[in-house]
Amino acid sequence: MIIDSHVHVYPPSFRERREEIVRRDATFRELYSNPNAALASVDDLLAAMDEAGVDVAVAVGIGWTDRGVAREANDYLAECVARSGGRLLAFGSVNPAWGDDALAEVERCAEAGLAGVGELHPDTQGFSIDDARAMGPLMALARRLGMPVLTHASEPVGHSYAGKGTVTPEKVLRFIEAFPGQPVIAAHWGGGLPFYALMPEIKTALADAYFDSAASPFLYAPDVFANVARALGAERMLFGTDFPLIKHPRLLAQVRESGLSEEEQARILGGNAAGLFGLGG
Repeated sequence: MIIDSHVHVYPPSFRERREEIVRRDATFRELYSNPNAALASVDDLLAAMDEAGVDVAVAVGIGWTDRGVAREANDYLAECVARSGGRLLAFGSVNPAWGDDALAEVERCAEAGLAGVGELHPDTQGFSIDDARAMGPLMALARRLGMPVLTHASEPVGHSYAGKGTVTPEKVLRFIEAFPGQPVIAAHWGGGLPFYALMPEIKTALADAYFDSAASPFLYAPDVFANVARALGAERMLFGTDFPLIKHPRLLAQVRESGLSEEEQARILGGNAAGLFGLGG
């Protein structure tokens, strides 16, 4: 089973309403002000999955700042999951800074069949991912509901890009350490946090964390897969494209040409995600 653990799809109307959503939502503005930035619908995603032989995808939010836009996007994801025949899972997107309203939206998303919370975008959403007190209510609810939490992460060095932000490895580590036992997914290789797993205490701290490969070709050389597997272990890695930013064949080829064993590749391409999300296969 091949599972893409990190894709983005939006209501088809968002293409026509791009300027409106850009005005209303800070995260959308950061990522999609450029009219050439691709917006995909669920139909676009399913067609791409069929072409590449991807069995399941996990559609995640972008860390909305406008509550109305967040609700509309979350509703669309719930509808997509319900009519996908098991091919889609989705995460509901909220802003922890909304307080009780964020918790109510997570509850609503869970009742609608969504499987996780995220993607969080602390910079545009205006909160600190490593503020354990502020994050506590959301994380306690996610744990009670059995929902993994996905956060954006970025590298402290290297080139700049839209949405890079300041959620760097030390912040992600403090976030993970504050909530032991709660599955956390750090996008984009956690900004490089897995490389620090060469330090034994860091590897121990990351026992409940996962790291996805979303947008990897724009960030790292292809041997990132082998290097993370050596440092942290293939069991903590999730195949994710950031579709439509990256198309599936490009990243599938990197995994298959990584030099990792068939068992390690199977874990990365779907086995780990299947276990995390309670899927067969």
